[in-house]
Amino acid sequence: MKYNFKIVETDPAYRGFLKINRYRLKHDLYMGGESETIIRERIEDIRAVSVLLYDPRQDKVVLVEQFRIGVAGYQNPPWMLETIGGLQDGGESDESVARRESLEEANCEIGRLKQICEFVVSPGISVDRIKLYCGEVDATNAAGVHGLDHEGEDIRVVVMDAGEAIGELYQGRANSTSIIIALQWLAMHRESLRQDWC
Repeated sequence: MKYNFKIVETDPAYRGFLKINRYRLKHDLYMGGESETIIRERIEDIRAVSVLLYDPRQDKVVLVEQFRIGVAGYQNPPWMLETIGGLQDGGESDESVARRESLEEANCEIGRLKQICEFVVSPGISVDRIKLYCGEVDATNAAGVHGLDHEGEDIRVVVMDAGEAIGELYQGRANSTSIIIALQWLAMHRESLRQDWC
């Protein structure tokens, strides 16, 4: 198989906060030949950065909690524990997004940044990619409720011992992709990170 595909037609399906296109396409088949024309819808143009804020001196993480419509109806209550994150504006760099969002959502200034990975959130329906980082912070004064009023944000800062935060993975409270990957990464790299950053 050559892994070829051909887009036959593209139509806008929705334009709002999200941009969704409807594709009519064909692709190569494992058993040979080409598929019939199939229809797929895809969420377009989302590039985001997410950052786990970590204080290596106090061995604490700074997370946020906020309401998420995506889990309303099956997670009660629909407030999620998350890493800091935001969308890239135009040609904004990853580092700039991480630093901006850290200030907006948690009132924390990031020192050093270390890239954890880049991943596709839901490749069956979206081009949504997230670059995930760990950012060095001083968690001493991290507290409060933050966010931008014009974006309808109501974000509570949650400071936890790193071990407690990693434990949230097994309690089911840390259940979004970014926080799962970030806390698993921290569990594997916590000691070396403390040596490098302290």
